[in-house]
Amino acid sequence: MIREIVENDFDNLLRLYMQLHDNPFPEKNERVLAVWNSILNDKNHHIIVAEESGVIVSSCVCVIIPNLTRGQRPYAFIENVITDENYRKMGYATACLNFAREIAKMENCYKIMLLTGSKQKSTLDFYEQAGYNHNDKTAFIQWL
Repeated sequence: MIREIVENDFDNLLRLYMQLHDNPFPEKNERVLAVWNSILNDKNHHIIVAEESGVIVSSCVCVIIPNLTRGQRPYAFIENVITDENYRKMGYATACLNFAREIAKMENCYKIMLLTGSKQKSTLDFYEQAGYNHNDKTAFIQWL
């Protein structure tokens, strides 16, 4: 099942995120729960998940960003694309990205973009097969 997160998904989602850049499971303190609640209440912040037998096995974030150019049409940004290592190559991430694309279309976005830190050919090929290209824009990152 592909869907957006709900409040009780916190633990399941964060367990999946532990496979993303070797993140530790965060302490459920006031600061972390404030971030979680902020995401849940932000109409422009969508965390999409693929659920299999009650377990979140894949996810991506889609943020809709208001914009004053391009006829004031927003754009969408994809981040934190992850699939549990035991569920890869089964179409879950593609389904999450497709769900994100539908959200972007419903919000009248003029483009959807993502960044990846991966240099692996298989990962880059996956994003191209999902409809993304690396030819139109050049990304720069400044870590803070």
